[in-house]
Amino acid sequence: MAEVGFVGLGVMGSGVARRLLEAGHTLTVWNRTREKAEPLLDAGAHWAETARDVAERSDIVFTMVTNTAAVKAVTEGADGILAGLAPGKVYVDMSTASPANTRALAEQVAAIGAQMLDAPVSGSVITLEEGKLSIMVGGEPGAFERVKPLLEAIGPRVFHLGPNGTAVTMKIAINLSLAVQMLAFSEGVLLAEKSGIARERAVEVMLASVIASPMLAYRGPFVLEHPEEAWFDCRMMQKDMNLALELGREVEVPLPTTAVTNEFLTAANAIGVGEKDFAALFDVLASMSGVKTEVVA
Repeated sequence: MAEVGFVGLGVMGSGVARRLLEAGHTLTVWNRTREKAEPLLDAGAHWAETARDVAERSDIVFTMVTNTAAVKAVTEGADGILAGLAPGKVYVDMSTASPANTRALAEQVAAIGAQMLDAPVSGSVITLEEGKLSIMVGGEPGAFERVKPLLEAIGPRVFHLGPNGTAVTMKIAINLSLAVQMLAFSEGVLLAEKSGIARERAVEVMLASVIASPMLAYRGPFVLEHPEEAWFDCRMMQKDMNLALELGREVEVPLPTTAVTNEFLTAANAIGVGEKDFAALFDVLASMSGVKTEVVA
């Protein structure tokens, strides 16, 4: 069993941290707001006063935060993770952030004598709870082998892709398809609905058809009723779409459907549903189609 630290206890981060705790590891946690840590503390985790304290008390420290800026916020400075790392430790960033920043951060970690892995996940709260997450990993093979048992406690499908930055690149390549699929699904539902087919029936039939995917299976029903707490909100998704577009320009891959879908996310933010799950793409398109929803009347 390892001394494990975890920084970033959002919806997914809390779930991932809990699986590590349930696997029997000693867990030390920190989050900007302590209240999000309380369920884990009640289950036996230990509280740290800073991200640096987490790193100092852990052999392997994980982060799962919002974006590149948030990664920098928890790693840099006197109270950051870098200040608490030491030779022999491993830092695992599960955030979806800039590949360039990931590579630069890995160099900083290596200069300390520690090792870094980027290890974003593919899946949702449901796949996490079911133990079906996929995890992509970038970094040195030795560090990967050391951390692999912990990753397998989080999700059974763990893929080592190459050096630092490759895993987060793969995550961006996957995530752009989530939003594009959701928009295409929304087009189909609304086309059926405005032609006289009940929305509920259209969703049922479409999710039983060849277009069904694991993502649509759990997010498709959100066009009928949004979850109380967004699993992956529009602003977070747009962050990933912008990362994809930036990377596309860098490697000269045109991303036309990503660009169009990104504009619908801009519209979602503009009409006040940016904090809703990105299934709100349906609500944006519905509004443009003259169809009322629970979110946009």
